[in-house]
Amino acid sequence: MSTMKAGGMLRRDVIKLAAAGIAAPALISRAALASSGEINIMMWSDYLPESFVKAFTAKTGIKVNFTGIGSNDDILNKMKATNGQGFDIVTPTVNRSPLWAELGLLQPFDMKKVDIAKVNPSMALGEAHWNFGGKGVHWLPHIWGTEGVAWRTDKFTPAGTAPSYYDVWDDANAGKTMGRGHSMLLGLGLGLERRGEMAPGSIWAAYKSEDKMKEVWAKLTDVAIKKKKNIKLVWNDADAQKNGLLNEGVIVGQTWDGPPIALKTAGEPVMYRAPVEGAMAWVDGLALPIGVKNIDQVYAFIAACYDAQLAGEAIKTHGYNSPVVGADKFGGETYAKNFADAYPGDSLAKLNAWPAEAPWYAKARSEFTNKFLSA
Repeated sequence: MSTMKAGGMLRRDVIKLAAAGIAAPALISRAALASSGEINIMMWSDYLPESFVKAFTAKTGIKVNFTGIGSNDDILNKMKATNGQGFDIVTPTVNRSPLWAELGLLQPFDMKKVDIAKVNPSMALGEAHWNFGGKGVHWLPHIWGTEGVAWRTDKFTPAGTAPSYYDVWDDANAGKTMGRGHSMLLGLGLGLERRGEMAPGSIWAAYKSEDKMKEVWAKLTDVAIKKKKNIKLVWNDADAQKNGLLNEGVIVGQTWDGPPIALKTAGEPVMYRAPVEGAMAWVDGLALPIGVKNIDQVYAFIAACYDAQLAGEAIKTHGYNSPVVGADKFGGETYAKNFADAYPGDSLAKLNAWPAEAPWYAKARSEFTNKFLSA
């Protein structure tokens, strides 16, 4: 079995989330495929490589108007501010469904126009988690990836075959590390659990009740504030991660997989790997705002996203992964090697899927994160 084929099989099974039912192969209308005009997309800043946009426009005649974002909060706040207007597609992460469910800012897709059978069923989670009020699927999978640890291979060496989230906070690396506010706090917690400095299972138990969350995160935030001097950079998007590793003196950081893998592919001395505690896995999707104006163009865009060749060409550039079955075959040898380097040994079996976030959890997490950042 080739490395590429083995990688593809593993990717179909890695994320431990309940599979949604697979709809019958969709019929994409000629009108959608032969569309023209434009589409307004609010998406994570590095998800639409120029190669994909050019191929999509050449095939459909549709102009892409792209607004890049760096967090789920950006998406949600913009949609709240405009009452669901101004965009044809937005891209929330699958675990944020509780925050959207009662807002009335999204509408269901017409699944007769979506070939969901082209997607890995373990990631087709719209029916299970985004079927608001029983009105239909409000979310489609688009990109999956992980958050783990990246480092400069010329300036840092992990203690073992895999790094640890705690490396970001370790006094030995003081002033040379980076992370994203809320998620590096969570990573710190996993690192403390592994070191025996926090009760096992505390981080995941915090998702189950508000009282438990506040108990765990109060302790976590206290530790983080004491160690804040060790953190050089707090990033908020893909470019900031790349800049930190290239230009800001960062030698190790908690990052998404895409930015450091893109640097590695470009020949920079950078490595990304799932940490010993397990990388955090996520699936970002496509959602339809109530103010959509270009509906035919939306379904043409989805059809392009679910084209294995186009999706495979995109993963060569952005360094993330596609839920489209067979896309990895078009990712090339470099993509296959990067995937193997990022997830060696039992790394895939140890992935942690980001749990669904209730509104009370998101609110409390923001408060603790702000307390850390402002300390």
